[in-house]
Amino acid sequence: MGQKDIVEKNLEDYNDVFSDIVNGLVFDGKRTVKSSQLRSLKVRSQYKADKGNLHEEERDNAKYWTEGKVKIAILGLENQTDTDNDMPFRVIGYDGAAYRSQLLDKKSKGRCPVLSIVLYFGEPHWSGPRSIKEMVSIPAGLEEYVNDYKIHVFEIAYLTEDQVKLFRSDFRIVADYFVQKRKNKSYIPSRRTIKHVDAVLKFMSVMTGDERFLEAQKVKTTGGGPNMCEILDQVENRGIQKGIDIMRAEKDAAVAEKDAVIAEKDAALAKKDEELARKEAELAQARELLSRYNIVFAP
Repeated sequence: MGQKDIVEKNLEDYNDVFSDIVNGLVFDGKRTVKSSQLRSLKVRSQYKADKGNLHEEERDNAKYWTEGKVKIAILGLENQTDTDNDMPFRVIGYDGAAYRSQLLDKKSKGRCPVLSIVLYFGEPHWSGPRSIKEMVSIPAGLEEYVNDYKIHVFEIAYLTEDQVKLFRSDFRIVADYFVQKRKNKSYIPSRRTIKHVDAVLKFMSVMTGDERFLEAQKVKTTGGGPNMCEILDQVENRGIQKGIDIMRAEKDAAVAEKDAVIAEKDAALAKKDEELARKEAELAQARELLSRYNIVFAP
């Protein structure tokens, strides 16, 4: 399992985030699915192939939605950062496994529908197929007999501002980031309070490659709940201070290096002065000896 998959699942596994995504994208912002009505569902399912071999499939996030006397519905989320041309096959496999599990559950008193939605975080538009019939060539005369299977892909970076405002959980911060980056190539953080700070920052760091979000995990905020604006401002300030400290250290190192060079030159001059003084002392001694013995050299 890749790092991106792990951080996506960690954030979306929170019931408030999961229900918010479904409400915002499927129910147009209506608070239809309550976080208290969700129960975690095993994301791994097993099935036997024709040869009897046991195979296992895993989907990103899946939960049961219970609402009073309404039958249980299974809501699944699939995360994509790149277009996957096999996504319709993948989704029908996941959904088929979910229906199969109901068939094998002898204690179940009823059957419930299965819904899977694909969250696409890429900036280029989704270019892959959205249905089985887009993937296969059907011989003439069989079109009406081959059942189609459509998938629901939501391109997060292409949500409108009004759609982003439909989210009430931390997913609004995530959606806002991808929309801003797609439209403006830059990001102005909001002052919206973050509930699941660690999960959001890890998600943003891995998905964007921006190390500021990882650095932000070390920032401690005071007062009310932290928000992205406050966190990144403190990270920037820490970065500026770090830059100042580095420049100061580099300046001190340069000064120390110059002082070392000067000290080395002074030591060399002192050595020369010492050598000159020694030679002058030897010369003076020689003159004294010549004078004592009245030795005069002819010109």
